[in-house]
Amino acid sequence: MANKLGRPVGESNAREQLIEAARELFSEHPYEKVSTRRVAERAGVNASLIRYYFSNKWGLFEAMMQETIQPVFEKAYKARRGESFDTVSEVFRTYYRVMSRSPQFAKLLFRLLSLEGREGQVSHVFSLMEKHLKVGDAPVMPILEGMAASGELKPGIDPAMARLSLISLMIFPFVAPPRMLKMHGIELTEEFVERLAEHNLALLEAGLLQEKTGPECK
Repeated sequence: MANKLGRPVGESNAREQLIEAARELFSEHPYEKVSTRRVAERAGVNASLIRYYFSNKWGLFEAMMQETIQPVFEKAYKARRGESFDTVSEVFRTYYRVMSRSPQFAKLLFRLLSLEGREGQVSHVFSLMEKHLKVGDAPVMPILEGMAASGELKPGIDPAMARLSLISLMIFPFVAPPRMLKMHGIELTEEFVERLAEHNLALLEAGLLQEKTGPECK
């Protein structure tokens, strides 16, 4: 029986290889500069497999985006119900875990969110980002507002400012100029990023949260 065009024979991890290669190349270069042939070469597979698995380049890009950020947004959706620092911590740790495996991916996110206009490819990118950043009309991270309302934040802490601080801690390490990181002897290895996540969480907890009192703290 003839094999479907581009269909892998037997067991294959070609799809995962294509996702990984796409994540690397789209993080390193603008969308229009990345060809399907280049992705296939980086992945070490036949270019016809992109059509088989993803239909086209945009399908590959969308699958790569969804599969990379899905763990973070799943945690964020669950966190919306909790509205506590523990739920913020879970989102934070998951994000850092994802980025520790693909440090360049944050640069791609930053670049996408910096795009101007709403036409053509930019429109598709915004649609994809908005689909994952929102559920209906509800923003993903109203958690800090809930914490402020329940008295969990220190008096005088503005939730909007706290959210910006949180976003800064999540993004800057991964978009900082390589020369700056090198000057300070920083290499974004998985082990370093995991340590950084715990350090930043301790920093946020000390700066934002009311000190706990009562029997549960003894």
